[in-house]
Amino acid sequence: MSMLAQRIFGMKEGVTIALDSIRANKVRAGLTILGIAVGVFVVVVISAAIHGINDSVAKDFESAGPTTFFISRFPISFEACDGTENTCKYRRNPPLTLADVSSISALPTVRTAGAQLQTQRNASYRDKRVSAVAVVGYTANWQQIDGGGDLFPGRNFTANEAQAGDRVVIVNDELAKQLFGESDPVDKTIQLGSEPFLVIGLYHYKASFLGGGDSPKAIIPIETAHKHLSASMRDIGLSVIPATNATRAETVDDVIASMRGRHGLRPGADNDFAIITQDQLFEIYNKVFGAFFLVMVVLSAVGLIVGGVGVVAIMMISVTERTREIGVRKALGATRGTILWQFLVEAVTLTGIGAIIGLALGALVAWAIKSMTPIAASVPPMAIVSALASSCLTGVLFGMLPAAKAAKLDPVEALRYE
Repeated sequence: MSMLAQRIFGMKEGVTIALDSIRANKVRAGLTILGIAVGVFVVVVISAAIHGINDSVAKDFESAGPTTFFISRFPISFEACDGTENTCKYRRNPPLTLADVSSISALPTVRTAGAQLQTQRNASYRDKRVSAVAVVGYTANWQQIDGGGDLFPGRNFTANEAQAGDRVVIVNDELAKQLFGESDPVDKTIQLGSEPFLVIGLYHYKASFLGGGDSPKAIIPIETAHKHLSASMRDIGLSVIPATNATRAETVDDVIASMRGRHGLRPGADNDFAIITQDQLFEIYNKVFGAFFLVMVVLSAVGLIVGGVGVVAIMMISVTERTREIGVRKALGATRGTILWQFLVEAVTLTGIGAIIGLALGALVAWAIKSMTPIAASVPPMAIVSALASSCLTGVLFGMLPAAKAAKLDPVEALRYE
């Protein structure tokens, strides 16, 4: 028999013995398989979720425009604020205003600029009530900046309605469904908090990770939010889209110069506002989810180690129980390599079964995430490869000790074993 044929026969025999061992030692084998399955399951689910979130975030930024940037009163920072002047200096930054929007919009390198303000209110229509609805106040040009959906039937609020602070509202699909069912929401009056608002449009917004998914949402003029819902104008943020003949860097420089001039900042003084680009948002996103993914990898590694310890235990017991069998095989000419190969195949079979179960459960959870959330979770091929590879590696590493013990058994002593 050739060496390859011996290996194939040994593999087949090892798999058969492993399956027999599982049937004979259901609890021990089950715990081993469970440990491996948990580790692989965590890797698959987290990989699928992060893969889906990455796609969703990329689409969100793409819908906003690759050159769009934002102006905020405060920078995005993970630095702790302990109340002192040095660590909390950004608290003194003046709030942004609608006058800033007008000034920025007049710059030649700016195509358009707008502001938004977020608050929350209960919404009601007749006997229907929806709690904690996200209410977003926008300037009239919000569709140019948001770019994430379609408005029909109905219309957007006009610049005059926005300036006057009229009580008009655009509802999204989810809010319309919860308040009106299948009927047309346009020209009906709803309550936001205690204030009546006329519905002028229905906004079809595709669920997204950053956009909050399929949650009820109402869009109103920003002046209306301030005037009728008492939303604080100190919390507004600005969005800027560069002109087609200008780069983002040129537009950022012009905006900074305009804002510094409006705020009366002297040369050398720090900006009392923050420019936030999509590159910065991606960097922060990668930091947050990188740390999250690292924690999940550690947890999955713990699961694999637990499974690996189980492999050692069950394989040691298997070696002890089959000592005489090993002696007989060696007496009939089986080499150390043959015995070692057989037990390694048995160990890898145990961990492989755990990996397959973990993959199946992970794929099922990924499908559930994709079906029930705006995260387009999918299991990347590399996650499957890494899960199977890690389970095989665990089987080899933790199965090596009992396999080596079996291979080193003296055939005479093994035959005498009772």
